[in-house]
Amino acid sequence: MDLFQLETFLAVAEEHSFSRAAARLHRTQPAVSQVVKKLEDELGEVLLDRSSRDGTLTAAGEVLREYARKLLNLRGEAGVALEELRSLHRGRLDVAANEYTCLYLLPLLHEFQQASPRIKIAVQRALASRIADEVLQHSVELGVVSFRPDDPQVRSIVVYRDELALIVNPRHALAKRKAATVKELGAENFIAHNVPSPLRQKVVQAFRRHKTVLNMGVELPSIEAIKRFVAMGNGVALVPGLTVEAELASGSLVRVPVPELQFERKLRLVHRKHANLSHSALAFLKTVEDFAVRHGDPYYFQIERGG
Repeated sequence: MDLFQLETFLAVAEEHSFSRAAARLHRTQPAVSQVVKKLEDELGEVLLDRSSRDGTLTAAGEVLREYARKLLNLRGEAGVALEELRSLHRGRLDVAANEYTCLYLLPLLHEFQQASPRIKIAVQRALASRIADEVLQHSVELGVVSFRPDDPQVRSIVVYRDELALIVNPRHALAKRKAATVKELGAENFIAHNVPSPLRQKVVQAFRRHKTVLNMGVELPSIEAIKRFVAMGNGVALVPGLTVEAELASGSLVRVPVPELQFERKLRLVHRKHANLSHSALAFLKTVEDFAVRHGDPYYFQIERGG
């Protein structure tokens, strides 16, 4: 039993005539009769009273008519739902990010929601080291990371350029300085993030090269906590520049350039290399590309080689 058979049967039931049903379906009457007969044979039930001239349904035909209507209505609803997906009138965008990379997403998500307000957006917080795996395991369609994943099944697109920033309280002795050196920072108490990262290792190595002790007297679990603690007058910190834009603008924190610690960090959007991305995900990538074209540096849209 298939939908075409049910559609043919329903046409006969509604038209009360094989000939009128054939005209409605743009088929010949013998072809319609054959389809209905085959359906009856498959079901093992007589659906139409052949002795009646008005196509009266048998008890089995009455039961099937109701189910046929429901199934054909569902087919119609499915078609409408798929069209709504194509036109972004429904759908879902699932993205994985961590505390830092989520900040990059905010202006893009704002722009995307303005254009497609009916798309549900779900950003899942994940450890940076786990985001590529989340994408490969189909937990999310897109991820935002600050490194290029090694897995060849992952496609990466450079979307943002950030730099490491030394932040201090406005009353700190370094706040008025145009620049500071690593040697000078040996006397400072650093407020650090307690999650190890490749960038943290670069900083550690830079201090070693300059034969300077890196004093990490306090470790905190989030960048937000680090910023607030430094703003209260406790030590100094090295954080991604993106995370302190609001505080620098308000004056609650001051950024001090450190030429020896000019580490660039590129953010990437990642997805499964051979994935058939949803209409929502494709539309979001187009939003990201258009945003980069309009705003320029530090925003990008560059698919990495081999991606």
